[in-house]
Amino acid sequence: MADPSSYRPKPGQIPDSPGVYRFRDEHRRVIYVGKAKNLRQRLANYFQDLAALHPRTRTMVTTAASVEWTVVSTEVEALQLEYSWIKEFDPRFNVKYRDDKSYPYLAVTLGEEFPRVQVMRGAKKKGVRYFGPYGHAWAIRETVDLMLRVFPVRTCSAGVFKNAARTGRPCLLGYIGKCSAPCVGRVTPEEHRELADDFCDFMAGRTGTYIRRLEKDMMAAAEEMEYERAARLRDDVEALKRAMEKSAVVLADATDADLIAVAEDELEAAVQIFHVRGGRVRGQRGWVTDKVENVDTSRLVEHALQQLYGEEAGDAVPKEVLVPALPEDPDAVSQWLAGRRGSQVSLRIPQRGDKKDLMATVQRNAQQALGLHKTKRASDLTTRSRALEEIAEALGLDTAPLRIECFDISHLQGEDVVASMVVFEDGLARKSEYRRFQIKGFEGQDDVRSMHEVIGRRFKRYLQEKERTGEWEETPAPTGPVPDAAPGPDAAPGPDAEPREDDGRPKRFAYPPQLVVVDGGQPQVAAARRALDELGIDDIAVCGLAKRLEEVWLPDDDDPVVLPRSSEGLYLLQRVRDEAHRFAITYQRAKRAKRIRSSPLDAVAGLGETRKQALIKHFGSVKKLRQATIDEICEVPGIGRRTAESVAVALASTAPASPAVNTATGEIIEEDDGGSTT
Repeated sequence: MADPSSYRPKPGQIPDSPGVYRFRDEHRRVIYVGKAKNLRQRLANYFQDLAALHPRTRTMVTTAASVEWTVVSTEVEALQLEYSWIKEFDPRFNVKYRDDKSYPYLAVTLGEEFPRVQVMRGAKKKGVRYFGPYGHAWAIRETVDLMLRVFPVRTCSAGVFKNAARTGRPCLLGYIGKCSAPCVGRVTPEEHRELADDFCDFMAGRTGTYIRRLEKDMMAAAEEMEYERAARLRDDVEALKRAMEKSAVVLADATDADLIAVAEDELEAAVQIFHVRGGRVRGQRGWVTDKVENVDTSRLVEHALQQLYGEEAGDAVPKEVLVPALPEDPDAVSQWLAGRRGSQVSLRIPQRGDKKDLMATVQRNAQQALGLHKTKRASDLTTRSRALEEIAEALGLDTAPLRIECFDISHLQGEDVVASMVVFEDGLARKSEYRRFQIKGFEGQDDVRSMHEVIGRRFKRYLQEKERTGEWEETPAPTGPVPDAAPGPDAAPGPDAEPREDDGRPKRFAYPPQLVVVDGGQPQVAAARRALDELGIDDIAVCGLAKRLEEVWLPDDDDPVVLPRSSEGLYLLQRVRDEAHRFAITYQRAKRAKRIRSSPLDAVAGLGETRKQALIKHFGSVKKLRQATIDEICEVPGIGRRTAESVAVALASTAPASPAVNTATGEIIEEDDGGSTT
């Protein structure tokens, strides 16, 4: 691991003009390419204290062994050069979008003497005009079959074309009128190219001209009593209209735009693009990327624009590009797009109307694509097995942790403190065994104490179940894939229910995990380990995942375990942690909403929502407000003495009831999952 200070340039050596910079490793391979308005300011950000850098940026600068830069005249030139170098060097730390599948395009080979219409996949070639992408190749063939009636362009391969020219006989399409048969000289190269150009114009959205022209010719043929020709033209019009109907009308007829949406999380991002031409959605495509560098939505959008239009030119770049967030330098990107198109390009965020509604649809597609990508990754048995093995190796476990339980604490400024427990078996969520806990013993923002309490309560129940059902003591955890069950109802069975589920499994807390994961760093891990030690449990591993730097903490270790960024083990731990956080915050929000709806302040006449919120914000909680004097309540802006007296009377008349007590044990009854008690 290199020390960035060993290759840091002197401040006076770095110019303060626009440019592009490259970080190289010890083998002189380019590992990152970036651009900057001011090279001196941008590069200075990389050579600050390592602890202040984002973990991915820190990995990059410690992997690099040198940095170099190239000065350019304008920010547009910097954008162009950055794209060229990313394509040339393929740096490992730059964002790389990859198509979530291979999309077929309708392609017209305008670079050939006799242009050909065909389905193409893969990298785009020069001299070929592309339309799409389409969802399926059969959709392209249906569209082409309809349009060949009007635009009989060649569709045969080079071999078939040469054989027809040699024998002087066209193929079947030439005989049935769906090819103009340039192979046997029925049309000249110029006439055939004109057909191909008309075909491209129609596919590009300029449809009205041809429809009106054919309808005019049809009426003229009917007036001249050329009924067969009129019928053929009528069928041509219907064929073109059917081809147009295959694309939904979503915007005004003259609208040519690409809509780009981004869905992202801490690790990955999905991009969805809708291509609208002539007011119709002509194509859709999607990308998924690992966020190997510290980027926000603006930078993701800029990368997407570079990849989408870097090799495009002319009409392939639309008049309008709609995005969820503008790049850091929208003017430079707009100029770059205008240079690719050859005319002005509008780059903006839709604010209202049909375009905003369509953008919401594209955003939903992006979110679905990201969710589908994660589902596929999580459902792959080989990937899950590798993830569990990596976790076992990193944490020094004897066996892979087939059952993982993760705990998270959630509260709002110390109020409504709750905890969640989520269970993953064989790398899949076991939602039927999720549990929720209320932390009632104290108030305040003490996550460490809360974590100690919830771990103690969960494993105290485990010991009770173990003692009551001794025959299950040696029962191993499941080894096969576990289906993703739906969450159980709020009214879960109580502790006196039968100790086995319908499938013969021990009930509720009877299974011990091989690994306990807590959301937090060293303090939370130490609290969890202490709770287990107090119960005499020493055969369950504990670790914590700190969200800020994604570091794995172990008890009694001063330094964290840092898993590789591409590690499937880290990905699984993050999914478990994020699920625990989601489950906890959902429960906490529900409790807070219920408390607000049934607030004692509702009984105060004339006290509206604004002043209620001001009171709660000033004192922090209803409990503290209840303890305040009338003079202290009057200190809240907008609260007069009469209102303060009414508040004090209302709170005094709604004092909290005494907690329910178990008469057999003397313990306070607390909820930990819906209707279950402990």
